[in-house]
Amino acid sequence: MRAALKRAACFAVLVSGAMCAGAEVTLRSTAARTHLLELYTSEGCSSCPPAEKWMSALQASPRLWTDFVPVAFHVDYWDGLGWPDRFASKAHTARQRTYATAWGSGTVYTPGFVLDGKEWRERMVDRIAAPEGAAGLLSATIRDRRAVAVTYTPGRAGKWEAHVAVLGFGLNSDVKAGENNGRKLQHDFVVLAHETKAMAQDADSARVEISLPALSGAGELGVAVWVTEAGKPQSAQAVGGKL
Repeated sequence: MRAALKRAACFAVLVSGAMCAGAEVTLRSTAARTHLLELYTSEGCSSCPPAEKWMSALQASPRLWTDFVPVAFHVDYWDGLGWPDRFASKAHTARQRTYATAWGSGTVYTPGFVLDGKEWRERMVDRIAAPEGAAGLLSATIRDRRAVAVTYTPGRAGKWEAHVAVLGFGLNSDVKAGENNGRKLQHDFVVLAHETKAMAQDADSARVEISLPALSGAGELGVAVWVTEAGKPQSAQAVGGKL
């Protein structure tokens, strides 16, 4: 009886989008393009908490993961101004600067939203279009929270790279200095790890497997997967979900 209850409980968790030990979960896109919504943020920026609160509220949207995949990159250029952000990374800053260069701007700022590689200031869910176009089919199979097998059947020819980001939810920080001194901040969709790898191409599809870092103590986790043309930051297709 106990074994049966355990199997039933595990099945219920899988249906809700989470992963049990030893389980395998596959996330699949439709052929239409799912949008990648990026937020560049910092715990050292007093303007960032409202933007992060808005992004956290996307968890209640019925369009989450199907129409758009949100990710929050914490940047490090605020770290020297009183409060080092524990989620910040030089790589995240470099990614934002790559966008700024592509836009013909030398300026980066927080909070900064990027939608499908373009600067986005709307901050309104209804301004994010429904998936559209023939972007190709993207699937990501997560095995035991240890590896992600990515398969992409593109809508056009090209050399492709796969991106896998491990996302943290419900993460709290008690800020003791800087512009947010004395505030307790909560973060969701936080990029805790981001790996990129070139995909092997066959006649019809591109494939790659990417290892995940050990983040078992990080609380509730999710994963975002997207593909880009080699050397370009803009997402061609995306998929995501909670583990």
